[in-house]
Amino acid sequence: MHYSSDTATAAPGSLARTAIVPLVLIVSLFFLWGMANNLNDILIKQFKKAFELSDLQAGLVQSAFYLGYFVFAIPAAMFMRRFSYKAAVVLGLLLYATGAFLFYPAAQEHTYGLFLLALFVIASGLAFLETTANPLVTVLGPAEGAARRLNLAQAFNPLGSITGVLIGQHFILSGVEYTPQQLATMAPVARASFFAAESAAVQTPYLIIGAVVVLWALLIGLTRFPVTRDSGAAASGGKAYFGPLLRNRRFVFAVVAQFFYVGAQVGIWSFLIRYLQDAVPGTPEKTAASFLTVSLVLFMAGRFIGTALLRFVSPAVLLGAFALLNLLLCGVAIALPGWTGLYALVASSVFMSVMFPTIFALGLDGLDDDARKLGSSLIVMAIIGGAALTALMGALSDRAGIHWAMTVPALCFAVILVFASCARDRATATRASVAGA
Repeated sequence: MHYSSDTATAAPGSLARTAIVPLVLIVSLFFLWGMANNLNDILIKQFKKAFELSDLQAGLVQSAFYLGYFVFAIPAAMFMRRFSYKAAVVLGLLLYATGAFLFYPAAQEHTYGLFLLALFVIASGLAFLETTANPLVTVLGPAEGAARRLNLAQAFNPLGSITGVLIGQHFILSGVEYTPQQLATMAPVARASFFAAESAAVQTPYLIIGAVVVLWALLIGLTRFPVTRDSGAAASGGKAYFGPLLRNRRFVFAVVAQFFYVGAQVGIWSFLIRYLQDAVPGTPEKTAASFLTVSLVLFMAGRFIGTALLRFVSPAVLLGAFALLNLLLCGVAIALPGWTGLYALVASSVFMSVMFPTIFALGLDGLDDDARKLGSSLIVMAIIGGAALTALMGALSDRAGIHWAMTVPALCFAVILVFASCARDRATATRASVAGA
């Protein structure tokens, strides 16, 4: 696809008329990747049925997915610097669509490994989108409106997450469940037919998602984008920034904290349905999935609440307080498995809501523009925590029970609490040195 059409120039001091359509198209990306991320929480339950998986094996859904982020975050940043924001977005969407279309042959072959490959390809596309869309939203208009545009865009992410869960709940989960004993007594043909039907349930939703994503890639490819200062920036000089970044202790700690945050968030949401069905036997899967929807609604509400609180509380203090609350809520889920533990896990979504952007902002604070670009790609790589820690939770669940698996997110929130404390201490020291100067 030809990209030399990016020639419209934004009017100084206001959002150019030609940038309104590009902004709408890019803001929609936050919705699209939110939907893909949280469909995985449904897929874990679905594949566990369709392939008779252990919790560890089912958790590989998130491992394959977030491995794609890890592998492609830096290549995405380099591609964006070498070509343009728009080119990176279109490539990301095409990869996303390719992965979605791969669900069809994976279901036809009833092959779990092919599903994992499809998820890896989807995530590779999302790595391009997430690395590119955030900075692109900030440059599609005047600098003084950048924060407002980015907050608007981020509000569409949990909306996409809720939509993904609803799609899974109503169009993928069949509501048909058998115990291992019932499956063992079924005729081989009936048993194979059940597994095939559960596997095939994902085909139509993902074909539609793939088609919508291709349409969006075409719309963006054919839309004229304003020339931005950073579009088509050469990749030279990028390597020089990795050394200083890795010597910046606050930035490195932010990457570590983001690793543990994503692991906690993905782990809690991935096993929420499993937690309820284990703690309250006989709960239908669709009923259990509704609690995941409630979690995402609370997550969205928490984002607005947290944004309002940041007018009065420093980011590090708010992050630390929310991490402490979630550490306590995970403790409740471990000690009181059942409805009380479930409500604690659902409530944790409120306090997780501001963690990703707050850690992101604290990690990039004080970096120059070029370092921020490369730094953002490294923080996106930290999303691999969703792969590693979800698998760890699955292994712990298989050995000790699903409620004990919640010790993993509890430890994650403890790490975030320490990071917030260090960030707060550094901010206090900086203010003290300025006051004493």
